[in-house]
Amino acid sequence: MTYAPEQLYTEVAYVAYHFHWSREEILDLEHPERRRFVDEIAALNTRANSGR
Repeated sequence: MTYAPEQLYTEVAYVAYHFHWSREEILDLEHPERRRFVDEIAALNTRANSGR
């Protein structure tokens, strides 16, 4: 199974923007771990935007 390049760019940009990690640091993560960070950032943003 290949990973869609656009999805990979989106995930790298999202994590880099929020955590200020380098592209290399993010690409060194295994896919499930990178997805987990994306999900955690989204959860943090959701909580922050809901005022909790």
